[in-house]
Order: sequence, then structure tokens, then C-alpha cells
Amino acid sequence: MKRIITVTVINQSGVLNRVTGLLMKRQFNIESITVGPTEQPNRSKMTFQVHVEDENKIEQLVKQLQKQIDVITVKDITDKAIVLRELALVKVISPPQIRSEMNSIVEPFRATIVDSGKNVVTYQVTGDPDKIEAFIDLLKPYGIKELTRTGATAFARDMQKVQAPQLSILKQ
Repeated sequence: MKRIITVTVINQSGVLNRVTGLLMKRQFNIESITVGPTEQPNRSKMTFQVHVEDENKIEQLVKQLQKQIDVITVKDITDKAIVLRELALVKVISPPQIRSEMNSIVEPFRATIVDSGKNVVTYQVTGDPDKIEAFIDLLKPYGIKELTRTGATAFARDMQKVQAPQLSILKQ
């Protein structure tokens, strides 16, 4: 089973190595990892997709990650309402005579052309991993020359209820 773990850390040299080392020691297979700065300048957020055989190990992993020196917060957001995105760049063999056909195929995915050559086109597509997989599967028959994907990045949705603004009635 795949689990999505987010870890907010102090942005210092060696933190990523210590966190991934802990995952390695516990024999978790990291399927995807992204790291980037947050809204606070000295903090970074790591998003891991890990494959887990035993669900009990996740709770243990979260507790051990929380004990790490530069770790601020650890969350297993797998079972929460989340926003999750991934980016893929796909270079496809695309002679000029089939480009319009390809463009009509990729249009529903809202993919954009980021580079174009005589016989190749590079598309950029973002979305959840299933959308990325479907996009790649549609392009395979045309001949994918090169493919690269970021890891998934995610956070929990804000579940606060939005209250309607109070209207004040002016008395005259």
C-alpha cells in the first residue's frame, strides 16, 4: 500500500540525508520524493510516497521521524482530503503531419508544448499521478523519446467552513 508522508524540516545541509537514511534503515521503499522551500524562508517540506507492507510500521516511522533534530512536523496524509500534484515532461516523436492529431489527444489533459523540434515535441502536464499515467499511456503509441517526472507533492486540504461575510445595513 502507498502512503504519503509530509515532513517539514529546518532547511540545513544534511537533513534530507538523515531523513532518507531513516527510511532506508526501516526498509521503506521511497517511490517518490519531492523537497522544496515553504512560505517560511528557513523551512523546507519533503513529500514522500512510500510503499508499505505493514501498516503498523507507518506509525513507528512517523514517531521516529519526529525525533530527528531538524524535523519540525511529520504527517501521514494518506487518508485525509489532500491536494496532490505531479509534473511530467514527455518528449514525443512527432513528425509535422501528425501534430494536429497529437494536439487533439493531449488537449483534454491541459498539457502544454514547452519545446518543439523538427520531429519531436515536448509536452508538460501536471495533475495527480493517475492523470499523468493516462497521459503517458496515450502517447506511447507515438513513440516516447524521453520522459521525466517529478515526485508527487501534496498537502492536506483546509477543511474550515467558510462563513458568509456579515452585511451591515446602513440606516438613513
